[in-house]
Amino acid sequence: MSRQEIARPAGYAPGVGALLSMMEDCRSRTLGEVDRVFPQSIDTPTTWSGNSVGSLLYHIAAIELDWLFADILEEEFPEDTAQWFPHDVREESGRLTPVGGDDLDRHRARLAWVRGYTRAALATLSDDDLGMDRPAGDDGSVTVEWILHHLLQHEAEHRGQLAEIRTSLQS
Repeated sequence: MSRQEIARPAGYAPGVGALLSMMEDCRSRTLGEVDRVFPQSIDTPTTWSGNSVGSLLYHIAAIELDWLFADILEEEFPEDTAQWFPHDVREESGRLTPVGGDDLDRHRARLAWVRGYTRAALATLSDDDLGMDRPAGDDGSVTVEWILHHLLQHEAEHRGQLAEIRTSLQS
């Protein structure tokens, strides 16, 4: 059996690189799940969740972009954001916006586009920057390190939903 460990990619502070490596492993697992989706079922919502694979992939990418620019970098979104994200992430009711019409390659490209910004931003951070406070709603703050942890957790939880949706539609 081979040894599993957290990589520390060159060009990143050790702790930042470790978190990026974890994010990349998480993304690889998500894309592995996407590879198992029948393309014709990407926009089919389930009766039990109301979400489709496409809507969840859109949501995963949008949330990473939002946390990166609004909270970690505290900057405006890139100019070309609207071409990748023409829809609000949620409806007024709070439900994920149903997103349809994009094939799996478009969803993969959207995830890669956002991750490119994440990689570039993380390359500028030191391990000390992981402890920087960022506002969190009306009642507190979060650290950059917590945000990256949250993004990992968020994607992993939605990957589980993707698997459930895929299984229910393909059985």
